[in-house]
Amino acid sequence: MNGVINVLKPPGMTSHDVVAFIRHQLETKKVGHAGTLDPQAAGVLPVCIGQATRLVDFLSYQDKEYMCRMVLGITTTTQDAWGDVVARTDASFVTREMVESALARFRGEIEQEVPAYSAVKVAGVPMYEIARRGGNVPVVNRRVTIKRIELLEYRGPELAFYIRCSKGTYIRTLCHDLGSVLKTGGHMSFLLRTRVGDFHLGESLTLEEIKSRKEKALLPASKCVAGLPHLVVNKDDLNCFRNGRSILFPCGYLKGINEAVVPGKGQGVIAVWGEEGNLHGLGEVIRQNDKCYLKPKRVFGVE
Repeated sequence: MNGVINVLKPPGMTSHDVVAFIRHQLETKKVGHAGTLDPQAAGVLPVCIGQATRLVDFLSYQDKEYMCRMVLGITTTTQDAWGDVVARTDASFVTREMVESALARFRGEIEQEVPAYSAVKVAGVPMYEIARRGGNVPVVNRRVTIKRIELLEYRGPELAFYIRCSKGTYIRTLCHDLGSVLKTGGHMSFLLRTRVGDFHLGESLTLEEIKSRKEKALLPASKCVAGLPHLVVNKDDLNCFRNGRSILFPCGYLKGINEAVVPGKGQGVIAVWGEEGNLHGLGEVIRQNDKCYLKPKRVFGVE
């Protein structure tokens, strides 16, 4: 059993809870999700099954889109509505123009401080465990990219905005930082993820629908690489690729194509298909002088 399910994660469940649910419903152990959602958040959570789990790392790096609501004037320990309130500030002076101006400061590449209550591990220990024990949580910063952010509604002290961003972006931290810029403090009150790569909210399935459809809920693994350049290779090249050897291909093939770049994972990535129409893996573009090679990165036969 191989494929991927576009799950509509409900609030109140962890991403691992959803994986456990899928394992039980499909009676299979090889299951993994692409991109953790906080327990109280809802929305798109792609869950890979079987050999498609080899695409989880790649899929996690795809752009994500969210609809977020936040409240100005109240700061919490967890940067969302489920933490303890640590400060209250009057936010009645904030105008829509002030909010739009502040949001503009977050467009592009920014640096975020990973929230203390997060699953990021320090010396093998999740930061949230250190925070809950009252320990000194180390400061961890990361660079993320906000590709688009738009104010949708402002009815002070509450506001709603849309955001498209890179992997690793903490939306609740963005809310916290926005509150700091406006000098009021603030926290995230609700989060809905509307897209991960080629997986959209309108096509996602509830847990009840998955329970009813079982294996019929599976989409082909190729859905995970829909946004990548595709290269169809002949049988001889495919045998080389599947045996771990790089294959030569025309550099001109890349002209005019926006190569998918996986931060920290290498250069351009291309989906490799056989002439029979099956997806066989992912390859990394290697340039040597005037030649281009495709080095095997993920090799499988999932369809």
